[in-house]
Amino acid sequence: MRRTGWLLVGGIGMIVLVSALALGATGVWAQDGGDGDGEGGDVEYTWSGDVNAPDFPDGADWINVSEPLRMADLRGKVVLLDFWTYGCINCIHVIPDLKRLEVEYPDALVVIGVHSAKFDNEGETSNIRQIVQRYEIEHPVLNDNEFVTWQEYGVRAWPTFMVIDPFGKVVGQLSGEPLYSRIQPIIDTMVSEYGANGALNLEPLPQIDPVLADVAEDTPLRFPGKVLADPAGNRLFISDSNHHRIVVAALDTFEVLDVIGSGEAGLVDGVYADAAFAGPQGLALDGSTLYVADTLNHAIRAVDLDARTVATVAGTGEQGFNRDQSGPGTEMQLASPWDVVAVEGRVYIAMAGPHQLWVYDIASGEVGPYAGSGREALLDGRLREAGMNQPSGIDSDGGLLVFADPEASAIRTADLDPDGEVRTIVGTGLFDFGDVDGTGDEVRLQHALGVTVADDGYLYVADTYNNKIKRIDPQTRESVTFLGTGEEGFADGDQSQFYEPGGIDYADGKLYIADTNNHAIRVADVGSGEVTTVTFPNVERLTGGDGLAAAEDAPPVETLEQDAGDGAIVQPVQLVSPGEGTIRIEVNMPDGYKLNDLAPFTAIWPDDPVAQVAPDARDYRVVLPDLPVEIPVTFAEGQTELAVDLTIYWCEAINETLCFVDRSRLVLPLTVAPTGDTDVAVFQRDLVPPTIENTLG
Repeated sequence: MRRTGWLLVGGIGMIVLVSALALGATGVWAQDGGDGDGEGGDVEYTWSGDVNAPDFPDGADWINVSEPLRMADLRGKVVLLDFWTYGCINCIHVIPDLKRLEVEYPDALVVIGVHSAKFDNEGETSNIRQIVQRYEIEHPVLNDNEFVTWQEYGVRAWPTFMVIDPFGKVVGQLSGEPLYSRIQPIIDTMVSEYGANGALNLEPLPQIDPVLADVAEDTPLRFPGKVLADPAGNRLFISDSNHHRIVVAALDTFEVLDVIGSGEAGLVDGVYADAAFAGPQGLALDGSTLYVADTLNHAIRAVDLDARTVATVAGTGEQGFNRDQSGPGTEMQLASPWDVVAVEGRVYIAMAGPHQLWVYDIASGEVGPYAGSGREALLDGRLREAGMNQPSGIDSDGGLLVFADPEASAIRTADLDPDGEVRTIVGTGLFDFGDVDGTGDEVRLQHALGVTVADDGYLYVADTYNNKIKRIDPQTRESVTFLGTGEEGFADGDQSQFYEPGGIDYADGKLYIADTNNHAIRVADVGSGEVTTVTFPNVERLTGGDGLAAAEDAPPVETLEQDAGDGAIVQPVQLVSPGEGTIRIEVNMPDGYKLNDLAPFTAIWPDDPVAQVAPDARDYRVVLPDLPVEIPVTFAEGQTELAVDLTIYWCEAINETLCFVDRSRLVLPLTVAPTGDTDVAVFQRDLVPPTIENTLG
């Protein structure tokens, strides 16, 4: 039977944006009947499409190619589009599946990553390139930060996968994880049938040019994820994540004392030299045992620092989807453990994959959920009823667990009493992020991955996507910028710069920071704010060479130029009087629709000398604002084309099965003169729900 236009939404795991970021398809769904506008002759294929796949946008940035790709370049290939955003744990989970498919079908299948960013920081090409290197992605990646390709294919959630046949026709899509078991039979059938009929082009694409070929292999550290200071033992433990090993250095001199792991990715127990990790992250010390969150192995490893051996104490090496059951550690499947902390005979785990905290009991060897229902949400309450958002950093003051909940850009606590609760210190929701100091609910972080408890009563946070270290008072809920300018970079001193720091630990008046994208460990004096960079006096133990790669030799940071592009919606010409006034944004929705209560209404204003919006109002982000939205403004005599970039999330009001995102630039030709009879300039945006046509075959 010929199947076209299949749609499989809602795998076991995905960022749940079917209700928060849904866009209508624009005619890409194939319909039953025919065989692709005559292409393929009279051949009937099990999986085929009828509608041409939309081409990629002109002028977009690409990674891993020597020149931009067009759909015409992909004729004769089975094409798999992967719509992802790099902070999404579900998107990270499927990377091994994509690599496996590429190995199994190296000549017939082309995977293309379409990176449609959730967070502002994720939209920058230079940052996507870092992630491509970190996860060793070699297929082409398109920066779709304007959501152009997302909209043209009618995508609704991260991750989503779109299959295109060798004639350039859209076959269909599926969303969520797991991926391999659901899509491999489809790919296999397509490769077999199209290959048997001579419809495949098995020549490699000449444009593919992986950036990994340019990566220096002799850097002492490679994307270090977490760090742990041990003053009592005068040791500094470093997760050298992309070298798949743990580095042990002296805390006072930074001399390399030991390297734990062979450096080859794998799940191998044994002595230091033979043991293997895969993307290790969090570290916790309990006596003479170092516990490691072996993230890509979905395992917890125990390092016996006296016997110099590594053993797996939790996890099987396979990703699990359990959110409710506990059991013997070595029999339980985990899902992306990202950080660990040891408290009184227990190792608490920030389990990013199922959006929970887990606990490993050292004496019994049992492991299982401790807090979080598994629902991705910012929801406080009793431990097992609370909702979490990819917890990725954890510490304790001995009475509470403190954890970083990055998809909600939140810092939260969980009681150590099993009858206790989860509470939020700062952070207000999945789509509330930014870089705002302040108190309580006015605070904004951006995908913070690390947190540490200091003896001065403060929490220090690796505010990852803001390239800063924040200091938070857990009692008053005040958050301030402590270190970093906010610009990605590499600078020591009192004007320090960082690049997506992912880990942080406090000891004896100093902060130790895993400055992930700078491939470095930074040390900050809490009293003075001075930052220095760790250099290893015997660095050859890490590089096998004679010297330390200088920071100035690192590749320069790219700046992504933002292009307003064409397609701005021009408003009617308006005349207003000079002085204090108002900009009004009127949004018209048809009956039966409403604003999304999970995502912010966003209005971004440029600096304009004629219509002067206060700097603190130029980035307006409010969930469920009162409509119309009114912004104070000062009008000065003159003429201008006043622009605003709007992002509006809206949904069906009754069934709530579909939600949409409207991104638009409105331009208002405006004259300010004494003859004006109003002090209100009006923008109007009419929303029309897109037509969505899904077919199952």
